[in-house]
Amino acid sequence: MKLNEIQDLIKFVSKSGVSEVELETKEIKIVIRTPKSAVPVVMQAAPVITTPAITTPVANVTNTTPVTTENKTTTPVNNSGVDESKYVTIKSPMIGTFYRSAGPDKPAFVQVGDEIAAGKAVCIIEAMKLFNEIESDVKGKIVKVLVNDSTPVEYDQPLFLVDPS
Repeated sequence: MKLNEIQDLIKFVSKSGVSEVELETKEIKIVIRTPKSAVPVVMQAAPVITTPAITTPVANVTNTTPVTTENKTTTPVNNSGVDESKYVTIKSPMIGTFYRSAGPDKPAFVQVGDEIAAGKAVCIIEAMKLFNEIESDVKGKIVKVLVNDSTPVEYDQPLFLVDPS
């Protein structure tokens, strides 16, 4: 995650009125807390990143690299025993509420078995009363929908499995 993306996230959280947001990826973990009284932002760079500390009277951010030493040598397998390693995952680019269709009376953007192309809308994520169409980055066939309609999603949460072949 780039420094300007982190700064944009801090601004977004401060304007949204939420009190705490936690974001964790393989390389970085960010926790943003906004108490009632403004506290300066504190950013600690991970050992790999050489970023100076940033101070803004908006939120409290802690940036750390998760320490994991487990080896992942097994291939992902879902409950039905199907190998999922060949599938591409479409992930949520933001925090919000996941919707499969444009409205309650409208059909879903995609169903399991549908062919999709890069740039095709696959769902909507509502964030702060803004409805954002999420487009596919890959061409392929929808294998599985991983999120229920009208449920909250996190940043980088898997939404769909796509077979690119």
